[in-house]
Amino acid sequence: MFTGCETVNARKAETTDLFNGKDFTGWTFFMKNNADPMQTWSVTNGVIHCVGKPAGYLRTKKGYHDYRLTVEWRFVKVARHADNTGVLVNMQLPDAVWPKCVECQGQNQKQGDFWLQGGATAEGHPDDGRRPIHVAMTAAPNEKPVGEWNIYQVIASGDTVQIIVNGKSMNRITGCNVSAGFIGFQSEGAEIEVRKVQLEPLAAPAGK
Repeated sequence: MFTGCETVNARKAETTDLFNGKDFTGWTFFMKNNADPMQTWSVTNGVIHCVGKPAGYLRTKKGYHDYRLTVEWRFVKVARHADNTGVLVNMQLPDAVWPKCVECQGQNQKQGDFWLQGGATAEGHPDDGRRPIHVAMTAAPNEKPVGEWNIYQVIASGDTVQIIVNGKSMNRITGCNVSAGFIGFQSEGAEIEVRKVQLEPLAAPAGK
């Protein structure tokens, strides 16, 4: 069960731009070692810019469930050990690096993998209590070259999460033990830009 605040009932909401193109209204930060987030995150000309270090994240102040999330983002540059980010969904409190959540991988050429963090589990992927759970995609990568904009979509419906990259379904898990929570973006090495974060409501699965 989601803890921290009441989740937004997406079924009763309009499609929403979570990023207003101006500033971080509706968002908050958590950075490793209490680092100043303004040294990592900024908004210029309608685009969120993340330098990729130190580790941490930008997340919504509200929780959500049953939605299609559409993100337009790109790598500014990548390098060895500096090619990673991700979209965190169904995030739980307390904030941590990394919290209990479903990480939809954003690493270069790995967009479609899942990492189940902080005790999150899915059907066929139990928690061993020692490390995050990696659920690798079986599809070939469908990312555009570094510097070009990608459309990254996450469908969170009940206990199921699906990743779609540039219109191609990459991976899907079900039976997740977290099905509502905050939405976030990782600072995890790669320098990235984000220009669109849009949430579209979905009807809850039958029986929910």
